[in-house]
Amino acid sequence: KFTSGRDGHAGPQGCTSRLPALLSPPDAEKTPGYWNKGARRRLELALALQPAAQRAKNIILFMGDGMGLSTMSAARIYKGQLAGGSGEESVLAMETFPHVALAKVSGAVLRGTLLLPLLETPLHPSCFQTYTIDRQVPDSAGTGTAYLCGVKANAKTLGLSGAAIYGKCRTTFGNEVDSVLHRARLAGKSVGIVTTTRVQHASPGAAYAHSASRGWYADANMPKEALRDGCKDIAYQLVHNTDINVILGGGRMYMMPKRTPDPEYPEDPDQNGTRKDSRDLIAEWLSARQGARYVWDKEGLDAVEDDSVSHLMGLFEPKDMRYELNRNASTDPSIVEMMEKAIRILRRNPNGFFLFVEDDHISYAGGRIDHGHHSGRAKQALMEAVMLDRAVARAGELTSPADTLTVVTADHSHVFTFGGSTPRGNSIFGLAPKKAKDKRAYTSILYGNGPGYSIHDGARPAASLPAAEDKDYRQQAAVPLETETHSGEDVVVLAQGPMAHLFHGVQEQHYIAHAMAYAACLEPYATEPGCRAARRASHGTQCSPQPLFTLLALCMAALVMRG
Repeated sequence: KFTSGRDGHAGPQGCTSRLPALLSPPDAEKTPGYWNKGARRRLELALALQPAAQRAKNIILFMGDGMGLSTMSAARIYKGQLAGGSGEESVLAMETFPHVALAKVSGAVLRGTLLLPLLETPLHPSCFQTYTIDRQVPDSAGTGTAYLCGVKANAKTLGLSGAAIYGKCRTTFGNEVDSVLHRARLAGKSVGIVTTTRVQHASPGAAYAHSASRGWYADANMPKEALRDGCKDIAYQLVHNTDINVILGGGRMYMMPKRTPDPEYPEDPDQNGTRKDSRDLIAEWLSARQGARYVWDKEGLDAVEDDSVSHLMGLFEPKDMRYELNRNASTDPSIVEMMEKAIRILRRNPNGFFLFVEDDHISYAGGRIDHGHHSGRAKQALMEAVMLDRAVARAGELTSPADTLTVVTADHSHVFTFGGSTPRGNSIFGLAPKKAKDKRAYTSILYGNGPGYSIHDGARPAASLPAAEDKDYRQQAAVPLETETHSGEDVVVLAQGPMAHLFHGVQEQHYIAHAMAYAACLEPYATEPGCRAARRASHGTQCSPQPLFTLLALCMAALVMRG
């Protein structure tokens, strides 16, 4: 259990957290005592750390789409530089979680069995392998099915086992797998989705949809054969598969009949509804849920009173939401604002809640972190990662680690890196101090492939400032591609709260769903030891009518006897 200290760092519950900040007078860092004192303090905190073995009432899963380790490291520096520091000494909120490490523990994975040295004390660093059944380097659909549904699957398929074949509708039936979100709703918890991409996108889609293609956003995106065979589009499944209490993100056009003008861009036909079946899925969703509200801009979201609605749908763009650096703060909510509204609504349920929060601005096929990387625009991607971290910090203020398991991870990484022997305090988007072999300057941030590849007159152009600091600047890439690709290295998982110690070692990515389900007593772990007591504790917070009926009966009996 961790609580925040005055300096914003986390420490074991009951301990005063005063981790020495690295941002200090330069002379202090030159003395061994500075580093020895800091290490000793961290050692004391590590020795005081105890697993929180109680079951989780609430779960929040933060997904940084494409947020690999290099992205996290660069985002940490960017966060510090935004605050006026040199950057390297900064700490992300997610990095204060106790059960995490940015290095692999000694061991191996063989046929799904974790092989670890026999240690007196369990280790808690977590690196997760992101491959899918058919790909060494995964996509967001296959990984979403893994960390939400608990099984490895084929790329580009959603909510289906590996027996399903991409694009083949008939292989859907009988191969459906349910997500942790769906199981949480069946268990009586409230559930929600918050994303900076379209709510029908691969990552959030894995929480509720069963689709042989991640691209079947609406019926207009489906082949006739799939429609004829009985498959439903992802937007339809969003409304009809799982009773989701809070849905916030983009994706309006897939919910409205074809040629229906968009409320925000009524004069732009490219933003109109796309559905060929003439269904208004927003209206269907509202009519099926008493007390439900629909909003499409920040003003509408702000007007929603947390205690007045049981269900809220907010779709703030026809497709994906805008990058944070491009966002109109007066009309579009941020990921932090959406997440806070979701938590305030969901936490009213005495049985608890499950919330999935994704920033997908890294990739063309993922969140906004993911989208930024795919387009080769590192500043856009890193700002999205910083915003996700701000959401993590705010969630910590709105919940308690005593009953809320919070997990932060990524679905995959990108061919993104930074280096070049840059000096302390160098802008993360700045230039390397020395020129390359071709006598031209280059940025510290580079991509292994992507649209940043450029050759003019037989040579690459020299990088320069201030151009390299622009939000839309494309860092140079080694291999020319229309879009930058995912990478296949392991991703980190950070966790705090009840059962956070289950996240340890080198694990397969689908283990995340199982650890969350176990922590919250969800199927298939609903009858595990400790779950009955956890359910009694949750139900104990509800107002039961039985004592009132008993008291009324006693009063009536007394009146009869007195009469």
